[in-house]
Amino acid sequence: MSPESYEYDVHEYKRGFTRKRISSIREVPLTIMLNGREVVTLLCTAKYPEYLAVGFLKSDAFISSPAQLTDLTVRDEGDRLVAEVEVCHDPWKDRIVERSITSGCGKGTNFGRNVQTISKRTVGGDVRVTPDQILTLAKELHERSTLYKATRGCHNSSLCTPDEMLLFREDIGRHNAIDMLCGQCFLDDMDVDDKMIVSTGRIASEILLKVVRIGVPVLASSAVATSFSVELARKTGITLIGNIKDDSFWVYNDNGRIVGF
Repeated sequence: MSPESYEYDVHEYKRGFTRKRISSIREVPLTIMLNGREVVTLLCTAKYPEYLAVGFLKSDAFISSPAQLTDLTVRDEGDRLVAEVEVCHDPWKDRIVERSITSGCGKGTNFGRNVQTISKRTVGGDVRVTPDQILTLAKELHERSTLYKATRGCHNSSLCTPDEMLLFREDIGRHNAIDMLCGQCFLDDMDVDDKMIVSTGRIASEILLKVVRIGVPVLASSAVATSFSVELARKTGITLIGNIKDDSFWVYNDNGRIVGF
């Protein structure tokens, strides 16, 4: 397997120029093929490509059940990866493929339709989390972010219970990191009603929509949320937390899941 980062000699300016050895995060195109047809090419670190491919397809409504999957292989072509996904149904039936420019990395698909469909959902889940647990999980996310500390070039996301971080994923884009969590939950048939996602990066509407589709009731990030994501959280009932610092955070929306709020 190729390394997740590469070493380069650069010149750093700090009251004069000096040579410096730095780490640069790996970036690889991952093309997702569904029943022989290209869906999208994502830029990623090449970690967990199976989870990323399936998570993207799940979060964009191409697949809805693990039983639909008949084959999943990832081919390394040297300068890119190709994920070949086969399903037993027609994922293209009655589907108008639109490309939308989003605030994330890569190409968005059917963004308008996703908003219309998902905003009608209500996310359940009776998870209860304390402010101290939120701060502790955010701190652990930062401590685990060794690739970010080495390269300053990635985002991190985690699937947690209030007491424990279960999965940790990192990639050049926060969308990819969320999709990897989605893909693993989907393939492993994990119950997410009592889980939360703790992440880095701005909470834009695309991120909020992915989390709603997974069904996780609590989303927390060290960064802030956009107005659209706040409105969607309030429509769907997601507990949305942002701007987490060492001893503080913002609550954009809560449906009784934060203890003492």
